[in-house]
Amino acid sequence: MTVERGRDWGGRGSVPADAVVVSTNAELRAVITAARRADRPIPLVALRGGDLCRTLGGRGEAVPGGTGTRVVVDIGSVLLDGRLHWFAAHLVARSPGGMGRWWVAANAAHHGNWNLAPRAHPGDGLLDVLDGALRHADRLAAWRRLGRGDHVPHPDIDYQRIPAVQATFDRPLTVRLDGETMGRVRNLSVRIEPEALRLAV
Repeated sequence: MTVERGRDWGGRGSVPADAVVVSTNAELRAVITAARRADRPIPLVALRGGDLCRTLGGRGEAVPGGTGTRVVVDIGSVLLDGRLHWFAAHLVARSPGGMGRWWVAANAAHHGNWNLAPRAHPGDGLLDVLDGALRHADRLAAWRRLGRGDHVPHPDIDYQRIPAVQATFDRPLTVRLDGETMGRVRNLSVRIEPEALRLAV
C-alpha cells in the first residue's frame, strides 16, 4: 500500500495481510528499533493500542485483511550516551522519584490518561518539547490538570514545537522511551524523523 502525506492522510483503505500488529507503545518501539538496527524499512503496522493510537483517534480495530485509516507519521530519534534509539510516542526524562526537573519530547499528545502535550501532532514534522521544574503546590495543580491538557500554558513550563533539540541537565535524569526505562543521562540530542512510519489505525 502506498500512503502519502496530504492526499491519503486519514483515508480509509484495506490493511495488507502482511501488516505487523502491535497493541502497545513498547511493541511499536520494538518494531521500529528492530528495523532501524537492521537497516531495513519499517514495516507497515496495524496499530491497535497505545498512546500514538489514541492520539490518532484509533479504536483498536485495524487488523490485517480488514480496513483502517491509513496514515504516515513521524518518529523520534535520540542519542543517549553515544547510542541511537527511537521512539514513536514520547521521551520522558525525570528526576528520580519524580521530584524536581522533568523534560519531555512528545510525538503523541497522550501519555496514558494524560493529555501531556496537547498540541502534539504525529505527522507535522515537529516534536513538542516540555521542560519544567515546578514547586510542590504547582506540581500538584498541574498533575490534576494533565488529563484535560490544560496544565499548559504555565510560566514554569517551557513548551516548544521544534524539529530537533539538545538538552543538558545539571543532574542525570531517568529517561524512558515509550515507557521503557533506558537509564540515567545528562545529555540528550533528539530529532524528528518525518514521514518514517506507515500505520493503519
